[in-house]
This record gives sequence, C-alpha cells and structure tokens, in this order.
Amino acid sequence: MAATEEKTTGVLHGKYELGRQLGHGTFAKVYHARNVHTGKTAAIKVVGKEKVIRVGMMDQIKREISVMKMVRHPNIVELYEVMASKSKIYFAMELVRGGELFSKIAKGRLREDVARSYFQQLISAVDFCHSRGVYHRDLKPENLLLDEEGNLKVTDFGLSAFCDHLRQDGLLHTTCGTPAYVAPEIIGKKGYDGAKADIWSCGVILYVLLAGFLPFQDENIVAMYRKIYRGDFKCPPWFSSDARRLITKLLDPNPSSRIPITKIMESPWFKKSAPKNTKFSIEDDGVQSKAIEAKTLNAFHIISLSEGFDLSPLFEEKKREEKEEMRFATTEPATAVVSKLEEVAKSVKFSVKKSGDESSLRLQGHEVGRKGKLGIAAEIFAVTPSFVVVELKKSSGDTLEYNQFCSKELRPALRDIVWRSAAGHSLPA
Repeated sequence: MAATEEKTTGVLHGKYELGRQLGHGTFAKVYHARNVHTGKTAAIKVVGKEKVIRVGMMDQIKREISVMKMVRHPNIVELYEVMASKSKIYFAMELVRGGELFSKIAKGRLREDVARSYFQQLISAVDFCHSRGVYHRDLKPENLLLDEEGNLKVTDFGLSAFCDHLRQDGLLHTTCGTPAYVAPEIIGKKGYDGAKADIWSCGVILYVLLAGFLPFQDENIVAMYRKIYRGDFKCPPWFSSDARRLITKLLDPNPSSRIPITKIMESPWFKKSAPKNTKFSIEDDGVQSKAIEAKTLNAFHIISLSEGFDLSPLFEEKKREEKEEMRFATTEPATAVVSKLEEVAKSVKFSVKKSGDESSLRLQGHEVGRKGKLGIAAEIFAVTPSFVVVELKKSSGDTLEYNQFCSKELRPALRDIVWRSAAGHSLPA
C-alpha cells in the first residue's frame, strides 16, 4: 500500500507525524517521528527512489529491508514497517537516542569492564544474525548506536548479505566494508566466509574500544592493507592478558583458524561479569513479597549460556552427549521458581539448601544410587523482574539417574511456568 504524504499536516501514511531532521546521508534523510495512534516515537528514514535506481542500488535497499525484517533482537535497531510513495521509500524504525558508540571512543579509550559490556552485546547481535544466515559486512563503531540506557544497537544493514548470496564454493565474493575494519580475506579477493569476516571486524572494534585507536593504521591505504593482510598489530601495555589473548585470536589473518563465536563466548575475558547482583521486589496484587536478590543477566549472557540463541526449546542441554545441564526461561518471578523447585523436591523427598540471596539452590537426594546421592544445583538469573533464566546442573550422582529425574519429575512439574516463544515452541519430550 502506498504512503500518502500530507504536506499540510506532516503526517505520513496517516500514521507518522514527522518532526525535525536527525541526520542525512548520500541517499537518505532521517527524521524524528511520532506515531499519532500510539504516541510512540520512531525514526523515519526517507530514501529517494530515483536516486537509488539511477546508481543501481534498488536491490541493496530491498536486501536491507528483508534483512531487518529477519533480525529482531534486543541489540539490533528494530524496523517497524516500510512504506512507499511514487518517489520515496520510508523506513519506520526504532528511535535510538544515545548516539553512536564512535562518539564515546572519540573521547578516549574505555574502561575494560565498559568495553566488555559493549562487546558482549555486539557478539550477541552478530551471533543472532549469523544464526539467521545474515552477515553484516560493515561492522564499525559508527554503525553501533546506544539507547538512553547505554544499550548497544547494531544498525545499517545496507551492505549485508544472505546465505543465498553464496557462490558454489560456499563463499561470498563482493568486496565491501570500511577499509580499517575489513578482513584480510576480503582484501585478497579470493572469496570469504561472511561470519568469519564479521568476527574480524568485531576484533577491530574491541581493539578500538580498549585502545582508543585502530590496530592497523597508515596514511597510505596500500600499506595499511598490507598490515591487515599480515595481521601486523601490537596490543598496548594496558591490555589485560586475557584481552590480549582474545584480540589475537579475533585478529588472526587466517580465517580458518580465527576464533569462532562459540569460542569467543567461552573465553575468560568475555565471560567475566561486571554487573553486581541486583535486588528487585516482586509485587502481586499490590502485596509486596519478600525481595529476592537474583543474578543479573543480559541478552548476551543468555547467548553464552545456550548452544544457540533461540531459547524456544525451553530446556537446553549444553552437551547433548552428557546431558548434565539444562536451562529454561520463564516470565514467572524468581520467587515462583524457588517455590516450584521446593515443591518438586518435597514430592520426591529431596532436601533443599538455598543460598543467602536465594539466587541458587541445591536439591539433594537421600537414596544412594550407582554413584552416590543425586545432587542438583539450580541457579536463577534475572534478566528483568519479569523474565528469568534458570540453569540446572547435576552436581553429584549418576548422569542417567539425573536424566530420569529431569524427565519424570522436573519437566512435568515445571511445564506450566516455562516460557514459550511467540512461535509457540513447546517443551521437548
């Protein structure tokens, strides 16, 4: 359906009231907007059709629209809808008010814990894109925005590619990206893996966050490309040893040995948690329950706890062959999770030992099995007061007995509180 431009009222498509111009580029202008029906603010990106068609970029615009519809994630700028008139294309997008991450770096290097937080969110978004077969191909601080709360948001998917852009060799061949952030294999023009190229760019971004300057610098672009191709860089002395090791693996000029995202998430530097435990109170019908102190968890931690981003299977076995861990998400408060686990333990005559802040519990069986008494440790991570992730591990006893207990007792008892995705995925048998 075409958009109607009402110049007298400044209302687009009868829905968005356009305000001041926020920025502009070669092919687009961005305006502050307000949804007249909901009052919600938005950013409207206006692209001139004629100019785009003249330079042969219509396919790129279509690709950007397709990609942004696919990648809904807390750390990616959300596309609300796309509208069009005879002469223009309008992107209605999430308004991100905190500016570019680049502006923070321009003032100097960041503290390591701050850099880690941004990097974790970046990896969360990039991993999600890759899981959907999308490669950004132009990751740089200028394309990383911050919201009012300082959360990172990846934007500008104009140079992105899909899996179906791969040639018969399984690689991408289009040379693109920003010179200082581009991977050496792209410079080599021999075909490249989009995921590995994105990981290289993430490595450059991490270096810049920690150092305040680029790893590969030279006034002569050919000389800079030589440094990139050789992976010729040095870490400043203030980098911690863990950060130095991770960056060296990220900026490995050989894509076949470059660290994959799964290993990034397992690295000691990435896994360090900067935020302290946060207390929150749960209210039910106006009656305030006892406040539980639960471990704070952001979206990127969920990724690191799971083999894949999608939590919809509800229970995740970290190692399928061992099946000694599983986790689930719930929109029930942490108090309800604790009560449910205590209820299960009571039904099978297990004892329960809670930590002082009730963010972790231990369920202990009394019968001696093949490898002693079965023990199960549960940790409760609060993403928000209304979204909780629970991780369960076998702490003692036999793995087979643990799996039987989970199958016969835990899963049926927890089924009614487990979060279900919008896709309606249910608990696996």
